[in-house]
Amino acid sequence: ALPGYLQQTDMESNGKSVSKSGDKLSWLTAPVVFGQEGTNGQHAFMQLMHQSDDIIPTDFIVALKGRSQYTENHKVLVANCFAQSEALMQGKTLAQVKAELLESGYTSKEVERLAPHKTMKGNTPSNTLVMDQLTPESMGALLALYEHKIFVQGVLWQVNSFDQWGVELGKQLGSRILSAIDGAEDDLLSASSQSLIARFKAGGNSKKNR
Repeated sequence: ALPGYLQQTDMESNGKSVSKSGDKLSWLTAPVVFGQEGTNGQHAFMQLMHQSDDIIPTDFIVALKGRSQYTENHKVLVANCFAQSEALMQGKTLAQVKAELLESGYTSKEVERLAPHKTMKGNTPSNTLVMDQLTPESMGALLALYEHKIFVQGVLWQVNSFDQWGVELGKQLGSRILSAIDGAEDDLLSASSQSLIARFKAGGNSKKNR
């Protein structure tokens, strides 16, 4: 899936804290990247985008013409995509929420209780990337756009986007832990890891039980 590909490309390429020359950086580099398709994302993490204190830039990617026979459904999805970017930009003030609640028949006491929970800060940055239709050509252009962005960010941040030393420690420890599961002694592993290994072996997963 595209979100998973972009996670790997962005976070593994630029998730660094030292420059190409080995100096500690004084600025942040790669963002945490996550995503989902359609209304699955709307009901997964958009709450965080709208009402958390974090400012999380968002990319919306939409094809104007769907590939399904259900054109009405596609129209609804496109409308919701545009609506999310509008909501991130505009937000909803406390005064607007109170006015809506009063108009809907809520009592003043109910309005005071509910209104703070329904406000949205707005002014949250987003891009809406629009393609006519999802085709091999448009998908290739989209991937090239993101890959170029990642490369340019790496240059600006002065990191080497083409190494992944951060994954090596986990691999090394994985080999040691596998040996420990198979019976090797390793007193240098933390008490936490040794406890997890013992729990795993207690379930009949040691080498002698294979």
